[in-house]
Amino acid sequence: MRQKIIIALLLASSLLGTSFAKELSFTAIGDQPYFSNEAFRQLITGINQHPRSKFTIHVGDIKNGASVCSDETFLEVRKLFDGFEKPLVFTPGDNEWTDCHRASNGSYQQLERLQKVRSVFFQEGKSLGQQTLRLENQSKLMPKYHSYIENARWVDQDVLFVTIHQVGSNNNLDHQVPGAIAEYQARNKANMAWLKNSFDIAKNKKYAAIVVAMQSDIFDPRVPAESGFKDFIENISKLSASFKKPVLLIQGDSHQYVVDQPIKNQAGQTLENVLRLIVPGASLVEAVEVKIDTDKKAIQEVFSFSKYSGK
Repeated sequence: MRQKIIIALLLASSLLGTSFAKELSFTAIGDQPYFSNEAFRQLITGINQHPRSKFTIHVGDIKNGASVCSDETFLEVRKLFDGFEKPLVFTPGDNEWTDCHRASNGSYQQLERLQKVRSVFFQEGKSLGQQTLRLENQSKLMPKYHSYIENARWVDQDVLFVTIHQVGSNNNLDHQVPGAIAEYQARNKANMAWLKNSFDIAKNKKYAAIVVAMQSDIFDPRVPAESGFKDFIENISKLSASFKKPVLLIQGDSHQYVVDQPIKNQAGQTLENVLRLIVPGASLVEAVEVKIDTDKKAIQEVFSFSKYSGK
């Protein structure tokens, strides 16, 4: 038994091994393709030609909210994703499963579409892209949450990267859709467990920073009073305050490029070690280069951003 435990720890250490250079660059995108596969293909070409970017994080919504959630649509996007020469890490959005019950989307059953998304876009232990990253998946590490293969993490340059499956449309906290509340509650528990475990690892291994990527704009003004993001906001505040080092949240869903600091501590004060990026999307077919320099002191210098397109 002791030998098995040692082997498991060595495996986790190898997957989450660190290197100690202080700078790295990657690409963040979301809400693409929305209206034009060709425009997204051009963006992929631009990302592939970007010399510094090591990998891309896509924060979900691979179709617009009024189009059909068909198998054919998913497979077309998967072919586009296969055009990424460097690693691509994807976390789902609401448009590809929670909203698919709508008539305009094909009147699908939510969980059936989610299972299809998982089967098309996720493989345990590695990312998408022609080159791949080795990933840790919640489905493997936490048997209690074996369904959540899309919750992943990896380490690059002493920075821990984490994806959590948290989506727009109020995170599926919807009393009008049969089964939605139970789905939300189960996934929310898995997300919070993954988030806390990831921060615990970052503290124990003394990583220099954390990047957490998800689809939802957690402060979208359209979010109702019964917010599906309440637990996340409370937990990210507590965990980030305890971590004390730089934290970057990457979100999509609202389509407009934003960099801000909306996370507050329990006293209502801005948490200075947390920065948020909302990526452009939909008709804004753009990518964001994210540079991380953990030698810097101010959060706005640790994380810096520049937009670019495929044209």
